[in-house]
Amino acid sequence: MELLIVVGVIVLLVLIAGIYLWATYNSLVSLNVRVDEAWSDITVQLKRRADLIPNIIEAVKGYAAHEKQVFENVTQARAETVSAGSPAEASAAENHMQQALKSIFAVAEAYPQLQANQNFLQLQAELVDTEDKIQASRRFYNGGVRDLNTKIKQFPNTLFVRGLGFHEREFFEVDEPAAIAEPPRVQF
Repeated sequence: MELLIVVGVIVLLVLIAGIYLWATYNSLVSLNVRVDEAWSDITVQLKRRADLIPNIIEAVKGYAAHEKQVFENVTQARAETVSAGSPAEASAAENHMQQALKSIFAVAEAYPQLQANQNFLQLQAELVDTEDKIQASRRFYNGGVRDLNTKIKQFPNTLFVRGLGFHEREFFEVDEPAAIAEPPRVQF
């Protein structure tokens, strides 16, 4: 009878451990998928902004063709954004892009005809909308990364989750948070 009780307790403990592992694994898979989805949304928004940049450059170029260095900086920042493959690379590219956009809008401020151009105003409105979406996507992504990293670091998960192939993810951070606190806006 005592042997039966010991075997029953062992079976119960194994069953509880199995259920815990199953629930933890599924939870980590869900968090990992959410982070991947959020990163995908960020890349879509960054690509959308990158697609707007050539149109903005052309609009400003029509009025300030001699500002060659500004256009080259924006083009280079755009290329960095498009080629970024990780949150760290995207963060660095984001810093360059914000500085480049500020420069091009500073140039635009000097040309009243450009400021009244409906095409430029529409592009600017689309850019502001896209910047808002990038910020929202960034918050969603970082929230997902926070949840995943917390789950991975919690005890007893830390004992076995790395063996299951899960690892901590990078946050999408920028060197100068103030630079992206608000999307680039120009007061005409």
